[in-house]
Amino acid sequence: MSQMRLNPLNGRWVTIVPDRAERPSDFATRAPIDDMQLDRPCPFCPGNEEETPPAIETAEEDGSWSMRVVPNRYPAFDGDDAFAVHNLGPVHVKADASGIHEVFVYERGHSGGLHLLDDDHAVEMMRVLKHRLAEHAQLPFVRYSQVIVNHGREAGASIAHPHGQILGLPFVPSEVLDEERAFARFAGGSLLETTVEAELAADQRIVIANDDVVVMCPWASGVPYEMLIVPREQHAHFPNASDQSLRAVGIALRDSIAHLNKALGDVSFNLGLHTAPHQHTGDYHWHMHIWPQLTTQAGFERGTGVLINIVAPEDAAATLRSVGVTA
Repeated sequence: MSQMRLNPLNGRWVTIVPDRAERPSDFATRAPIDDMQLDRPCPFCPGNEEETPPAIETAEEDGSWSMRVVPNRYPAFDGDDAFAVHNLGPVHVKADASGIHEVFVYERGHSGGLHLLDDDHAVEMMRVLKHRLAEHAQLPFVRYSQVIVNHGREAGASIAHPHGQILGLPFVPSEVLDEERAFARFAGGSLLETTVEAELAADQRIVIANDDVVVMCPWASGVPYEMLIVPREQHAHFPNASDQSLRAVGIALRDSIAHLNKALGDVSFNLGLHTAPHQHTGDYHWHMHIWPQLTTQAGFERGTGVLINIVAPEDAAATLRSVGVTA
């Protein structure tokens, strides 16, 4: 029977319709990206460093770079002007898209991926992200920093080489503002700490759990096999996370994608890191979302804003746990 569930992080309803679920093997793997469509060599491969602007930051291993952060050649946000709104009439409002847009090449190998990182590499990736967001926080024109990974054409990737993006925005996105409001109005303590304890007690939607991090398929998952990664150590701002917490989350992220990959194949997904806006105080708990791109939003979802999920999160978590991924 279909069921409505309320997402406590953003206050929105989702609809769980498990009777329409497909078997895990029925979900299509990601469509390959044709690198030959590029009008130049892969800009992220070793030896092609001149194809990108000079690196902002690098991590090295055995005398060669293992990770690079470079400015995006085609930035969506660029410039250091303060956010200023301009009214052009009764309904038309605009603002300059100032800010920062960086590309994070977290893997040298063209055919690698998050699920193939070793422990040290997974941890180093988190350290680089921490340093980048700490740098962003010092810039007065950046109010929020968003880390994303788009894996696969269906998830929005246009280059096959594993990479993510780090965007310094002149505004705070409504999704994060909604989460902040949810934390502020929650009367039972910390929203995510309480969620973690409730999920551990229920033991139905947990994928990975240890003393430092919990990965779950959320109660109100909006898409099949959605996962939420929550560090047990609570900090509002991601750059304040301890080394131990970063290590645990980095490895849990790698293992979460490995579970997804082994259960469903190499499917497309989006990854998003949510942290408190740089200058905001108050209750918050940074965390990471994984949204596999296995279904298409149709008219109902777009017309109402209510997502329909055809795989119950309890079933998704059981499938992900069952694959027996070994780190």
